[in-house]
Amino acid sequence: MKCVKGLGFLWVAVFAAFFALSACDDSSSASSDETGVSSSSVESPDSSVTLSGASAESNGSSNETKDKSSSSENMSSSSAKETKNSSDSKSSSSVKSGDSSSSSSAGKVESSSSKGEVPKSYAEAKVMPSGTYDCSKYNCFTTEYLNQEFLETGKYGEILDERDSQVYKTVQIGEQIWMAQNLNYAYTGVPFDYEGYTSDSTSWCYDNDPANCDKYGRLYTWAAAMDSVGEWSTNGKGCGFCKICSVASAGSATLVRGICPSGWHLPKKAEFETLFTAVGGSSTAGTMLKSTSGWDDYKGESGNGTDAYGFSALPAGYRWDVGNYSLLGSLAYFWSATEERGFYAYVMGLYYKHEYGNLGDDDKKYVYSIRCVKDSE
Repeated sequence: MKCVKGLGFLWVAVFAAFFALSACDDSSSASSDETGVSSSSVESPDSSVTLSGASAESNGSSNETKDKSSSSENMSSSSAKETKNSSDSKSSSSVKSGDSSSSSSAGKVESSSSKGEVPKSYAEAKVMPSGTYDCSKYNCFTTEYLNQEFLETGKYGEILDERDSQVYKTVQIGEQIWMAQNLNYAYTGVPFDYEGYTSDSTSWCYDNDPANCDKYGRLYTWAAAMDSVGEWSTNGKGCGFCKICSVASAGSATLVRGICPSGWHLPKKAEFETLFTAVGGSSTAGTMLKSTSGWDDYKGESGNGTDAYGFSALPAGYRWDVGNYSLLGSLAYFWSATEERGFYAYVMGLYYKHEYGNLGDDDKKYVYSIRCVKDSE
């Protein structure tokens, strides 16, 4: 089955007046969860274009284009196909935690925390205090890029994804509780098929290097983000590229768990807007949400943020639909569960050279990061 697609944001600058004919055969295709709220244009991963959105909601500089030299990669479907390697399986079991190296193993949690009673705020959210899970037995991200003051004062919580024993730090920002690290669940064994390009996975490590998963988490198609095959929940089943789903419509109250751990969900566009409001508005959200290290410099000035709220966003880059990777160190894009027509879903974007955060629609075929948000009680 084929469906005619309008001009995507990336192709506008690359091929003027080019209309792509895209196959609707992503077998892991999924839908998003809400649409219709006006948004700013989100800066495109490509250095020469901006992502199309509705009305501007951040400052005027949001329409600036990315000028990073690495973004001049060929984006046509004739690009080299991805070389399959260990990134199409779960990321390395040897994972760095804090300043030490640890490896995962099965088994029940043994608390290594000496903090005593679980704080009320964590208990109500079903989130454990930071340090609860023994990283010699579970997969733990390095804490190097988190807000160190938050770590020292116990402001981070912690959850265990029982599917793969991955431990994530969490943080409360306003009334929301977010993962403070990107999702790293290996969504493999689910076929990916886009215009003849196939893979046995719908999630990848940047450059197919497991070490990048250990630091940045994995990159996902929007279909995988929504769990379109219905492995973990049913409300995103069958939705995805070239499809429109009612669960993703404007004003939908349905939460889409997607690929997130139990009790967490893929955030709606409106939930990212709430996050922006909680950190002082979209115009400075990038500064507030970016980590204090790891971002590229721009014109001699640091691209890092202040990480004032412990969100600790790292510049994980992204993946093309045909297997190329780009802009590690320069941008972070996070999928939402909100759809904008059959081809597009909303993403939250942060950039190395800007203070603002953006929300805009992007093509579902691209491969971005995920931050899950806690279900409300």
